[in-house]
Amino acid sequence: MANETARVVIIGGGHNGLVTAFYLAKAGFAPVVLERREMVGGIAVTEDIHPGFRCPTVMHGSGPLLPQVVQDLQLKQDELQPIKTSAGDGLVTLHPDGHALRIWDDPLRTAAGPLFPVKDAAKYPEFHACLGRLGAAIRPLLGVTPPEIDNMKTDDYLNLGRFGLKFRGLAQKDAYRLLRWGPMPVADLAAEWFESELLRAVVEARGVYGSSAGPWSAGTSVGVLMQAAFGGRTTALRGGTGTLTQVLAKAASAAGARIRTNATVKRISVRNGAVSAVVLETGEEIGASAVVSNADPRRTFLEMVEATELDPGFLTKVRAYRTTGSVAKVNLALSGLPNFSAVKKAEELPVRIQIGPDTDYIERAFDAAKYGEFSAQPYMDICIPSIADSAMAPAGAHVMSIHVQYVPYKLKTGDWNTRREELGDTVVNALAEYAPNIRSLIVHRQVLTPLDLEEVYGLTGGHIFHGEHALDQLFAFRPFLGWAQYRTPIKGLYLCGSGTHPGGGITGAPGFNAGREILKDLKSRR
Repeated sequence: MANETARVVIIGGGHNGLVTAFYLAKAGFAPVVLERREMVGGIAVTEDIHPGFRCPTVMHGSGPLLPQVVQDLQLKQDELQPIKTSAGDGLVTLHPDGHALRIWDDPLRTAAGPLFPVKDAAKYPEFHACLGRLGAAIRPLLGVTPPEIDNMKTDDYLNLGRFGLKFRGLAQKDAYRLLRWGPMPVADLAAEWFESELLRAVVEARGVYGSSAGPWSAGTSVGVLMQAAFGGRTTALRGGTGTLTQVLAKAASAAGARIRTNATVKRISVRNGAVSAVVLETGEEIGASAVVSNADPRRTFLEMVEATELDPGFLTKVRAYRTTGSVAKVNLALSGLPNFSAVKKAEELPVRIQIGPDTDYIERAFDAAKYGEFSAQPYMDICIPSIADSAMAPAGAHVMSIHVQYVPYKLKTGDWNTRREELGDTVVNALAEYAPNIRSLIVHRQVLTPLDLEEVYGLTGGHIFHGEHALDQLFAFRPFLGWAQYRTPIKGLYLCGSGTHPGGGITGAPGFNAGREILKDLKSRR
């Protein structure tokens, strides 16, 4: 017998689960959100990594949030403040020979920089403007439900019609680019525009971020186009990404959602083809007429639902869905600010730093992971939020969040229990080539392997996007062809996480889209 009954249960208190909870609560359905960890947020959390040191432990960049989510949840600018140093916005990308390239949010300012390659200065603003136009054309697709190809509805034709009008509004050259760039390796895209390897690598990093693919892999330009569609790069927030999810939780609770932490769902019970309850690890059972999973598709269907409740053909699609990650995180508590050789003055150091100076460097890092090893020279996306947010560390001290790519989920030799610290040493050694004093500053080091991301944060395969951003796993194919509308073969069971359209990142778009479709069904039943 159920210990509790709820109309709607949401599994997972990550950002998308909280966004969906808000919309369902606002409509009067009072969902119960069950979060397996002691805090909400999923991969968008800020945690203590050492006494006095707080760090965004997984994702250090958030957004751009879907504008409709910002409007509907009444998210206030003073609650979600992007952090900037005295050096301003953007990032700096470093070269091992001691020079750096500064990328500002303003493309004209970037191109006018004293160290910007003269031969690429005219093309950079043009490239930025071109991406803006292509992004604007794609943007209408982000907030819609993908069509069911074999059963198109009126809304599907209208949504595709709106995109068609945007596409027709592009100049012929831009329309051609949009069609051609999607399947391209991002290395080819970058080479078409720029001669500087350092600048090419900045573009390529956008395409491969979070993916198990290198810059020469087909289809990696999709990452650049997706970022353009959302309207820009991610930003670091004052207080870390956990600030955002705490605000989302507050909005959902105020609307009528109830959030429970330390509540791990073991099983989704199904009766006569429809959900009937969720069962927690403790044995507690919560009856429900609708269950919404913010977990990734493989975890939802292969671990929470009995295989006998699903068609074998559907299970084949689930097992074929690619969720093998290639990302690790290394978080450092530092006694002082690292001295980067390429940045002459400490006040010129921005919050974001990229280490991945050329195409071959990034590709070789991918090659290592492809064969079950991690490279001695990984691509690193680095954030030092304490430069502009003193609350993150004690006075004079700092925290450094390092996104490390590429790191295999399964090692060819050994396992992660025995090689975790070896990975940490590798990252610090690579970092020391650019910041020679880094070793002497380390007070504490936290290493999160892809296996840790799976076991601690619930990411199957350690994939931060709940599945590859590849052409065969996006839009009407995400997560599976025929099931991209947030519904599942089990009546009353829905998906709302990053494994659904439009994919990963801290945007809130999957949660927004899922909320709309779930409400259609709940209201029709009412």
